Amino acid sequence: MMKYVKLGSSPLKVSEVCLGSMTWGVQNNQVDANAQLNYALSQGVNFVDTAEMYAIPPTAQTYGQTETIIGHWLNALPARRKDIILATKIAGPGLSYIRDGSKITGASVIAAVEGSLKRLQTDYIDLYQLHWPNRQSPHFGNHWLNSINYAEVNKAQENEEMLDILQGLAACVKAGKIRYCGLSDDTPWGINQYLKLSAEHNLPRMVSIQNEFSLLHTKDWPHLIENCVHEEIAYLPWSPLATGLLTGKYLAGQRPEGSRWTLMQRHGLFRDTPKADSAVKTYVEIAKKHNISPSQLALAWCQQVNGVTSTIIGATNIQQLTENIAAFNQPLAADVLEDINLALRQHPSPF
Repeated sequence: MMKYVKLGSSPLKVSEVCLGSMTWGVQNNQVDANAQLNYALSQGVNFVDTAEMYAIPPTAQTYGQTETIIGHWLNALPARRKDIILATKIAGPGLSYIRDGSKITGASVIAAVEGSLKRLQTDYIDLYQLHWPNRQSPHFGNHWLNSINYAEVNKAQENEEMLDILQGLAACVKAGKIRYCGLSDDTPWGINQYLKLSAEHNLPRMVSIQNEFSLLHTKDWPHLIENCVHEEIAYLPWSPLATGLLTGKYLAGQRPEGSRWTLMQRHGLFRDTPKADSAVKTYVEIAKKHNISPSQLALAWCQQVNGVTSTIIGATNIQQLTENIAAFNQPLAADVLEDINLALRQHPSPF
């Protein structure tokens, strides 16, 4: 039976499974998306996550297509809008075809919200997130020592930009176009600066953050997750299957036809390392030992981590989606968790 949890400091109750949508528009079409949305709702999922930059991999041609697909689904039966908590995101800087690659500003938030509302064919967005910060953050493989020189960050400028963004979000909240606001691919410092500015200037409070988190990428535990728990920030793991790596389908260099790793990757296949391959082999063996699929092992593990609110899953077909949602029906037994914990110590940071 699906469980529901509070979304940070907001009153919203979201399912512990969040349906991700980034493949819709490249690997999946409208019919596929409709089927996934309908099935997810039938299983009690009420939380749907998207972004203006989707579909993935991001291109000028696919920009906005995923939101458009969701909008068509909503428009076909408008009454079901009330049944979902709909989350989307404004893209951060760096993509030349989105606002000329410029940084997020209050004005761009207002403009981006308007674009998303039109594509989604809705009057409001339940959770509006900043896809990645204006400053460089330790995500997408940038978490290794000295990848970022924090001493060179202009803190005063960052604060000014954050305040401007919050003011843009506030305008959208006041207009009824956004209900709550959140972060993505950010850090404890980023979280706390936004909270501080919100309190000082009576502006919308961030209620959530979504970061990459999986058996292969646990860097947010414990420090960022501790921060989230004590500040009532919902923690939403994305890529709990490490872009499909934890399914085992890419072992020994395999590239199944139509799979994500056969497509162009904006940041390259930086997760494809010998250590990652070795770690996945271990988890596949554990799954086999306990008569569970590798995907279900990875997803069930992710959701049981203390501080995780709702895990963002994705699928390219109904069979995968059925398997993934089923992973949340049965908690992992103590002996399974013991095997996983041993493996985590053997393979702490494989990429």
